[in-house]
Amino acid sequence: MDKSYTILLVPDRDAKVKKIRLEHRMLVRFAVACAVVLLGLMGMMAHYFSVVSKVAENALIRAENLELQNRWREAEQKFAHINDELDRVKRLNANLRHITSLNDPDRKLSMPPSESGQAPVEFVGGGVATEPARAAGVGPVGKVGGEGKMIADGDSKGALEDGDLLKQLDELGKKVKAQEGEARALQSYFEDQQALLASAPSIWPVRGWVTSDFSVRLDPYTGERVMHEGIDVAGSVGTPVRAPADGTVVFNGLEGGYGHVLVIDHGYGLKTRYGHLSRIDVKLGDKVKRGQFIAAVGNSGRSTGPHLHYEVRVNGVADNPRKFILEE
Repeated sequence: MDKSYTILLVPDRDAKVKKIRLEHRMLVRFAVACAVVLLGLMGMMAHYFSVVSKVAENALIRAENLELQNRWREAEQKFAHINDELDRVKRLNANLRHITSLNDPDRKLSMPPSESGQAPVEFVGGGVATEPARAAGVGPVGKVGGEGKMIADGDSKGALEDGDLLKQLDELGKKVKAQEGEARALQSYFEDQQALLASAPSIWPVRGWVTSDFSVRLDPYTGERVMHEGIDVAGSVGTPVRAPADGTVVFNGLEGGYGHVLVIDHGYGLKTRYGHLSRIDVKLGDKVKRGQFIAAVGNSGRSTGPHLHYEVRVNGVADNPRKFILEE
């Protein structure tokens, strides 16, 4: 027989007593239903707080990812900038190495003692330094990182994708330190060799469009392949021509197809020649300084248009003027 329970409701005043009869099965079912509802509510609350936590975590992750992306782009820009700087330093070092090779005994260029009285010492691979410089461990300029960049093979972006950023930064730091050491060595070297530096034709005599480089070309008049022993820079008649280095005027006059010609002796076997001039502003024997106006672009002699023909000769042998120019 199923159990049952009776609940008596007794009012305060005179009234009939009410009886409520509850069966045991109903009470059990009610309790089970309440437990199921309670467990359902607890599960919903747990799911709700879990979702809220994941939303907050996702927002944090998105913010961190955005910050990392911004830092990545900034790092790539910095790497690109540093690589450009290293490229410029590499080009500068190459030109400086060419200038220092003027002291190479194989080229038979005299190198007088420095003002301190120390004789020059030859570097392996070209270049000289005084005895104090050698004692201090100063050496010649060398290559940095293959192509002078942060990454020797491939661009910085690909390397950053494949390698460890911290490792690349460490490698870059070492190369920058190496460049700094070379720059300090060059500074020390050229402080002892100011006369040589002042004699090197390191600036453009005139700015303009280079119409013909130092190379074999077809002669514009004969059509034959001949060596062009200088560079031609186009410009309007009267454009001032500057001295690219300190020196002394050793020729001023007409010279065949080159028209009005000026020659400056810079010492150490270096001479520069300027052809097709419209006028010459210095006289034979004058001392000139780098940057001083010495002549003007013209169209004299055998010329197809106004331009400056500019040559650099080392012990009488024509050399590429671009090798000496340090300006961008």
